[in-house]
Amino acid sequence: TASANRMLSALRGVLKAAWKLEQMSAEQYQRAAGIDSIEGETLPAGRALPSGEKNALMAACAADPGPAGVRDAAIIALMAVGGLRRAEVVNLDLSDYDPGTGRLKILGKRNQERETFLSNGALDAVNDWLIIRGDQRGPLFIAINRGDRLIYNRMTAQAFYSMLKRRGDQAGIKEFSPHDLRRTMISDLLDAGADISTVAKMVGHKNVNTTARYDRRPEQAKQ
Repeated sequence: TASANRMLSALRGVLKAAWKLEQMSAEQYQRAAGIDSIEGETLPAGRALPSGEKNALMAACAADPGPAGVRDAAIIALMAVGGLRRAEVVNLDLSDYDPGTGRLKILGKRNQERETFLSNGALDAVNDWLIIRGDQRGPLFIAINRGDRLIYNRMTAQAFYSMLKRRGDQAGIKEFSPHDLRRTMISDLLDAGADISTVAKMVGHKNVNTTARYDRRPEQAKQ
């Protein structure tokens, strides 16, 4: 249903462009664009990680004595607390983060900027990584080769995904996706009584209905 409605929305956009370019009349545009959206709802995808699984992920990183363990702990803490998308984490630069205040500037979808503030364990995890990373300009989270040598190149999306899968296997937890950490953050905040409009702004959602789709509390209540 969602995919079909996205396609219809794209079609309406093409028709509107054709009307603006005078390639079709207003009547033709209205009749062609008057296709109704499809109604329906699917079960929410993904899952939220309970606190025990989050702790196991962090413990798996802590068991790694090399710099990758510190970096990976910072990434997981950042995603679980900040609700960032995978691409947003990969695209972070050192200049986007203020270690003193925990302020983090994020460039989201459609070039929309937002800010979030790290505190407590997440702040400590990222600052621990900065001690190892140093203050050289470039990506906040950089590549590390098998010899534990820091390479000041941006992590690829595939390397990021593989890292999370490896840490999940080491922690012995059920399979999860990078986006599940975003779902976890949203569910945890809503469960703690945070206002849904505030949560939507924190994660870069224009519509609170999108944020509501991430909430896993109804399924937990059914159980």
